[in-house]
Amino acid sequence: MDTYSVDVVYQAISALFQGNNPKEQEKANKWLQDFQKSIYSWTIADELLHQKRDLHANYFAAQTMRNKIQNSFSELPPHTHESLRDSLITHIGQIDEQTDNVIVTQLSLAVADLALLMASWQEPINDLLVTLAPHPAAIWPLLEVLKVLPEEIDSRYLRLGANRREEVHKQLDASAECVLKFLCMCLQREDLNQQRVWNAALRTYSAWLVIHAFPVSHVYNNALSQLAFRLLSLPETTGKLHDNATECVCALLSCMNTRQDSANESESSVEAQIFGAVCMLETPYHLSVAHEDTDKTINYCRIFTSLCDAFFYDLLADPQKPHYCLKGLDLVLLCVGHFDYEVAEITFHLWYKLSEDLFQRNDDKLTALFRPHIERLISALFRHSQMESDHDGLIEENNNFFDFRRKVSDLIKDVAFIVGSGACFKQMFHILQAPETTWESTEAALFIMQNVAKNILPDENEVIPKVVEAILNMSEQTHIAVRYTAILLIGELCDWIENHAESLEAVLNFLLYALQQKNGLAPAAAMALTSICSACRQKMVCHISGLVEIARSLDSFQINNDVAIGLLKGISLILTRLPREQLQPALREIVSFQLQPLAQLIESNSGASVQKGERSDPVYWIDRACAIIRHTNPDVPDTVEHPTVAILNDAWQLISRVMDKYQSDLRIMERTCRLIRYGIRMVRKQAVLLVEPLIKQMVVLYAVQHHSCFLYVGSILVDEFAKSSDCIGGLLEMLQAFIEPTFGLLQMENGLKNNPDTVDDFFRLASRYLDCCPHQLLQSSLITPIFQCALIACSLDHREANSSVMKFFINLLVWGRTNSHSRNAECRPLVVELANQHGGSLVMNLIQASVFQLHSYMLADVAEVLHELKQVVGNDRMQPFLAQALEALPKKNSGGYVTATQQQLDEFSSTVLRADTTKAISQALKTFTRLFR
Repeated sequence: MDTYSVDVVYQAISALFQGNNPKEQEKANKWLQDFQKSIYSWTIADELLHQKRDLHANYFAAQTMRNKIQNSFSELPPHTHESLRDSLITHIGQIDEQTDNVIVTQLSLAVADLALLMASWQEPINDLLVTLAPHPAAIWPLLEVLKVLPEEIDSRYLRLGANRREEVHKQLDASAECVLKFLCMCLQREDLNQQRVWNAALRTYSAWLVIHAFPVSHVYNNALSQLAFRLLSLPETTGKLHDNATECVCALLSCMNTRQDSANESESSVEAQIFGAVCMLETPYHLSVAHEDTDKTINYCRIFTSLCDAFFYDLLADPQKPHYCLKGLDLVLLCVGHFDYEVAEITFHLWYKLSEDLFQRNDDKLTALFRPHIERLISALFRHSQMESDHDGLIEENNNFFDFRRKVSDLIKDVAFIVGSGACFKQMFHILQAPETTWESTEAALFIMQNVAKNILPDENEVIPKVVEAILNMSEQTHIAVRYTAILLIGELCDWIENHAESLEAVLNFLLYALQQKNGLAPAAAMALTSICSACRQKMVCHISGLVEIARSLDSFQINNDVAIGLLKGISLILTRLPREQLQPALREIVSFQLQPLAQLIESNSGASVQKGERSDPVYWIDRACAIIRHTNPDVPDTVEHPTVAILNDAWQLISRVMDKYQSDLRIMERTCRLIRYGIRMVRKQAVLLVEPLIKQMVVLYAVQHHSCFLYVGSILVDEFAKSSDCIGGLLEMLQAFIEPTFGLLQMENGLKNNPDTVDDFFRLASRYLDCCPHQLLQSSLITPIFQCALIACSLDHREANSSVMKFFINLLVWGRTNSHSRNAECRPLVVELANQHGGSLVMNLIQASVFQLHSYMLADVAEVLHELKQVVGNDRMQPFLAQALEALPKKNSGGYVTATQQQLDEFSSTVLRADTTKAISQALKTFTRLFR
């Protein structure tokens, strides 16, 4: 299969879809992929569609045609566009009842994408209507084309550009009335399958509503909107029709969702009619609940929630004169009260949006207006959070109900301020006190209390003492889930316990007892104890010996390593408060509990593979040691030896052996480097004895293994030691040693794309040198190759990696500013020379990357680089840099439409040159790049 022809392509398709030899199928698949990229695929795919030999060939040809138009339209010379259009319309016209839906969709997308790209096709909608509408068989593909066309406008593959998109929107707006008439006519045709035409027409109408092609005043009083509401009101409507009618009404509501200002009288009248029509769906909603038709119930819930979204700004307009749309929240709360929690979950985004807006406005009267609604919401969430009465044990993690309760937890924390955390806590307490309260109600009430406990004032003395006393006196016979949630609640009450020291002893005894249980309570007890250690640091100092014993016995408790690490963090916070003479021995002892098993792993010559997360995994112990080192942070003056220094120096030999033994395991190396990082950050310049052996070992290992975490540790060393003149030479040698393997890795095929962590950590390292010893780096021979590597890395669309590259440019250019500081004076000439020499390439690469590779959220960093470069070279040099970069951009898109007019290019250039702030350049860059996307 060396040459491309219709017969050879048929053979490849047959080998792929009908063969039974996997190797031959893989070979055929690769050949067909290469064929699709070739220029010959245009004509051969067209011929395959004409011949219609079999389903697989037809599907492949339709998909090929769509992919070519979407991704390779620039391959075709403009004079061939019309013949392609005519051929595609012919294929669409030949679709019949037997044509597979997938082929219809692919051909429809091909026509739609062609209409969007082909600038010379002035009236695609009208042309398609005139050509295809008279033929009954062509109605179905025509409806599909009309549906996908507005959906494809924002396709990131087509890269239409803002100018073309605006032109297309004008075309669609101008054709909207014709489309609406056509859709209404389809509903009246008796020669078509009614259900099928209703489904297709509603889907198409919805797509046009979403792009707001129709004015608000026209969207209700037409046959399609009326059909959607009628179908939703009838209990016998089929599921598919119900779904499409729902999509239609939600799209209808989205037309009102775009305005924050007041509507005119005509629009207000239509909006009131739509609101009334949605409210009429309350009865069908109740019927769907009665018939237990959950799919329809979910549809109604979506509509009611979309209604409140559409009228959101009216909801919040005036607390003195509540808007009629407040009724919409009652409809949403109806759904929240449904017995299936999945229905309630659909509404969550609305409550988040409401609480965020109320919090920002900080208007007590407005907040009070929604208090009754939030009270009803919390009551419903309390019911939904209840476990089944016959459930034994705890809720299993990672099942749907566990995930739902996690979302409930987040939501309650967000909305509690509207009713007041104290009032919510008290409301649940009354449930606990009610006679004959079931265990599942008790557990759910404690769960709700747990989520608001942190926000209750620590001096509360009415309810919390009774709750704490009841929890501490719970019997062994209480359901395990109730005890588990109660223990978590104790942890959330840590600030209250800190303010009521008399309760601390009893609470600690209670938690220690629970920690030792083998019935599933230990994780909750460990998490609660961690919270109390964090909140009651000074008061816990007298319990340090008990905490050290807990650290010694960690592996006897029924807890996973993440929970154990949290507990070690809590204990370390207490260690920080110890007097110096007590701190070092206690810290050494707790660290040794982690390092001794690690040393035993190193000593063992077992060739067994590392079992992730098990005691035989070095990371198991390294992470624990890391938590201790990171959170034991005593306030020690630089002139006094840090209590951690001796422990770190003693541990170095073990850490070094870990790095040697497990050097090929990236995960273990990353965790080991993190331990080194926190150790050095803790003792700062007092870690000087480790610097030389650490650098020597890292340089050797990096040359072999290329783990970017070594670069990160290097940046920590630069940050801590580069301000000392004795260390700068050695640190620059480290950079020199890192450069060769880094550049070798990044220069491989797809090197940047495949190694974003290396890019991130290398340029973070280079930035640290510029922060701490700029003059030494700028006058070295290393700066030019680093700068040139950064120029290439500009186009990498990885968020963190690109950010580090941009920060490198910014940190470098800052030293070129005019400044009275002596370091600026010596660095400025070097930076100015570099900027003048490479500034044109920098602007060229930044503009190209911004337009073709980077996401819009990354452009703020690019803008900052342009701003800093302008400060260094001045507008006289910046103007030609910009002109050259803009000249290199394509003048037209693949369909022949002008991407950016000369006026738009000039406007962007003058905005950048005129801008005094990064924000102004960032905004201009975002607007400009949309012209090419």
